[in-house]
Amino acid sequence: MTKYMVDKFMRWVELSDERVAAYVADPAAYVEGWLGAAPGPEAATDDRSLTDAERAAFAARDYAALYALGTHPYLLWHFTEAVHAHEFTPEAGWRELVERYRAAVGPQGLVDYIP
Repeated sequence: MTKYMVDKFMRWVELSDERVAAYVADPAAYVEGWLGAAPGPEAATDDRSLTDAERAAFAARDYAALYALGTHPYLLWHFTEAVHAHEFTPEAGWRELVERYRAAVGPQGLVDYIP
């Protein structure tokens, strides 16, 4: 698993409302665009690559699969919250997202995250 790139992608997306919107609009295309983007200032570590399983999980916005693949739990929750925020309002729905997330990742057990 390319844990660093998975974490980097999640952080990249969730730090910008524009990137979140673009990702939500077409996750598969956004992932492929990110992978094909020119290296940034951190070119030495910007060898963007994801496994087929990681690409599929991001394309499906499947946080349970990402969790099972060993993504960083803290980053994954914030990424999940960002890309599903449009599905709830402050008055209703957020608790449902929390419960869906718990139900999906709970059976995976604790991940053994080592960067």
